[in-house]
Amino acid sequence: MAAPLAGLRVVELSGYVATPLCGMTLARLGADVVRVEPIGGQADRSRWPLAPSGTSLYWTGLNQGKRAVEVDFRSAEGREVIAALVARRGVVVANADLPGLSYEELRERREDLIHALLTGRRDGGTAVDYTVNAETGLPAVTGPAGIEGPVNHVLPAWDIAAGLYLATGLLAAERHRLLTGEGRRITVALRDVALSTVAGLGYLADAQLGGAPREKDGNHFYGGYGRDFRTADGRRVMLVVLTARHWADLLDLTGLTSAVEAVERALGADFRREGDRYTHRAVIGGLLEPWFAARPGAEVEAALSARRLLYAPYRTFEELAADPEGLLAANPVLGMLDQPGVGPHLSGGSPVVVDGEQVPPRPAPPVGGHTVEVLREELGYSAAELAELRERGAIG
Repeated sequence: MAAPLAGLRVVELSGYVATPLCGMTLARLGADVVRVEPIGGQADRSRWPLAPSGTSLYWTGLNQGKRAVEVDFRSAEGREVIAALVARRGVVVANADLPGLSYEELRERREDLIHALLTGRRDGGTAVDYTVNAETGLPAVTGPAGIEGPVNHVLPAWDIAAGLYLATGLLAAERHRLLTGEGRRITVALRDVALSTVAGLGYLADAQLGGAPREKDGNHFYGGYGRDFRTADGRRVMLVVLTARHWADLLDLTGLTSAVEAVERALGADFRREGDRYTHRAVIGGLLEPWFAARPGAEVEAALSARRLLYAPYRTFEELAADPEGLLAANPVLGMLDQPGVGPHLSGGSPVVVDGEQVPPRPAPPVGGHTVEVLREELGYSAAELAELRERGAIG
């Protein structure tokens, strides 16, 4: 497959989730991404979860398909190596303005530089996913009804969104450079990503315009009908009703059409409307629960599938990894990867399908695994010069 981003060469100066995800997204589409790390590796190389060997599964999962260069960021000689590499490649993604490596300083070396920077806050202040999320209001409405205090979501959603926004901004700048020859400075603030999203979903406007205060509501689907049900064998299934067709088919399947019509007349409601289904979710749940409770999970899933209703069984990470039905192994987005320090395991490739093909998972690089290769190819260092740099501690 001709990779869509073949020929794009990126220097990545980053750590943790958002910027590594940006770099890996580009690498999976064919960009040559060189991650430059300090001597010994970036701090996030030891982040949990870990393989039995102590290798970070988090780090290897977010840095597939890149090349790694090990340089002393603290020394002037090391920063000169990094600056020269950025000038050579013309694109850099970072999550900090480091001394000697700011946009202004790097642009002096290459006028058409594309510089993509992730910050915590727009003013340059620090923030991470969990601190940003605390400000959004979402933890106040997350969790079971009646639980006191905020509940954080375990998914670093703002990091993920910010990484993809950063990749999108970088590609927009690259397109602009191809058309005009001009570089661009791209900045994405993690807090801005969260605020923009909360506003875009209408949550902020709802509060400003005097909407009813949101409260914790367990696994209910806000504004429509959706919740989890327990089956006869103790499994849990999440069901979501989006359309009038879904609702009619669900009632027909469960034999509740006449009963629900009677309830609608008594309540003066029309459950074909999403809002009415949400308002009377407790009543509807009471009608549906016996149907689920009388059947084992396999029978429930088969019946819902036959009607093309929206559902999914709840699984633990362990149940997902066990893959008893072979669903994961048959999915092209996943593949067996033999990662050094981890061993063979099922890992993810690119979810982007280009002309029917997907990039399979590729190993993440060891610390400094490509230092000699990259500096020789890109900057023309001889073996003797590389040896001197290594001896002085400028490179690893």
